[in-house]
Amino acid sequence: MVAVPERALQELRAKAGGGYQPRLFILSAPSGTGKDAVLARLRERMPDVRVVVTCTTRSRRPEEVDGVHYQFVSEADFLAMRSRGDLLEDVQYAGHYYGVPAGPVRDAIARGQDVILKIEVRGGSIVKLQVPGTILVFLAPPSVEELQRRLEQAQRERGVSSTADFDNRLAQAQRELACIPGYDYLIVNHPGRLDDAVAQFETIILAERLRVNATPVRV
Repeated sequence: MVAVPERALQELRAKAGGGYQPRLFILSAPSGTGKDAVLARLRERMPDVRVVVTCTTRSRRPEEVDGVHYQFVSEADFLAMRSRGDLLEDVQYAGHYYGVPAGPVRDAIARGQDVILKIEVRGGSIVKLQVPGTILVFLAPPSVEELQRRLEQAQRERGVSSTADFDNRLAQAQRELACIPGYDYLIVNHPGRLDDAVAQFETIILAERLRVNATPVRV
């Protein structure tokens, strides 16, 4: 076993004594991969982690709950938030605006809470540039065939039968899958194994909490 120099130990103890440095995690996933289910189960297992909900101007779907899946706002309100600088990032996707409210993220970090943001790939890269130390986690299906099946199922549940809509979503998902090499962690969500995916995400969070030289999150 290699001995750790006493000076190094003293520096580590000094850092540890300075208080816990909260982590900022971003979860990205193609449509239909199960990110909402993963986050819902993770909230049950790790209630101390704050999941900050994204704002969007798109219409709420029947199965969605305002403030849980998204914060549904008007386009005028969204643009006003952006002009005031109240958004950590914002993008336009499929004709709608999406953005992360900065206030809840700052408040949670100030309280010492780890934060998770559910953001698509482009928005995640923006936050990573703005906030060094952000940890990127990608949730992927086990195969393209399984992704197609889930997208088809999602269309049926929404009562959508448009071939063009399906093709666009599949193409977008494949572009997102191509971005996996830029992420820090990859979780594969296999059918019927949701708890495995949640446990892997929990393990990532616990491991990052033990990181010695974590970059402080400045939002």
